[in-house]
Amino acid sequence: MEKEELLYEGKAKKLFKTDQVGVLWVEYLDQATALNGAKKDVVQGKGELNNQITSLIFEALKAEEIPSHFIEKISKTEQLVKSVEIIPLEVVVRNRAAGSFSKRLDIPEGKALPFPIVEFYYKEDRLDDPFINDDHVLALEIATEEEITVIKELARKVNQALIKLFQKAAITLIDFKIEVGRTPAGEILLADEISPDTCRLWDTATDSHLDKDIYRRDLGDLVPVYQEVLARLSK
Repeated sequence: MEKEELLYEGKAKKLFKTDQVGVLWVEYLDQATALNGAKKDVVQGKGELNNQITSLIFEALKAEEIPSHFIEKISKTEQLVKSVEIIPLEVVVRNRAAGSFSKRLDIPEGKALPFPIVEFYYKEDRLDDPFINDDHVLALEIATEEEITVIKELARKVNQALIKLFQKAAITLIDFKIEVGRTPAGEILLADEISPDTCRLWDTATDSHLDKDIYRRDLGDLVPVYQEVLARLSK
């Protein structure tokens, strides 16, 4: 398979066309961003770690029969994925209060929620990805009612699978963000990545951060933390 022209360059990945219809080539970058890109740094080794962690997680989700765009990892920093139309939503699932949720509702970080809460954010950098509800999704014609139901069910299923996966690694899944896409046939698939960039992960014994909050909050070096997550998941 051959990598062809660049289709998209985001904050942490490049997306290329390939010579095979319906297959895209993803390259993970050594770049860390926060605050919708307001904070940005090159972090050597980060792309390789996120590619490996995401590939491992997507393989685990495949075993749980969770549909995704992931095909295979092809190098330390690259993978192949199915081409999908990305739905402009960030779908957040929260098991414990943290981050913006704690600030918005004045709930202490780490407090367990009575049930997993699913939130939608409109994926639009120009607007700083605002929090929206189901009616907004419908009014903006982002997704249909049926698709909203499917997306929420998918998010909850991913949550249960990730909780189980991280528990085995002595990691508590606080919250996470996923993106989803439509296939040409209209199927909703899990897309993008799942890594410490997109999850809030705490050590089960100490509650220490094992995620991008290390970078967001200037708590230390990112790479050793991501290496620890990969090592635990690989056991």
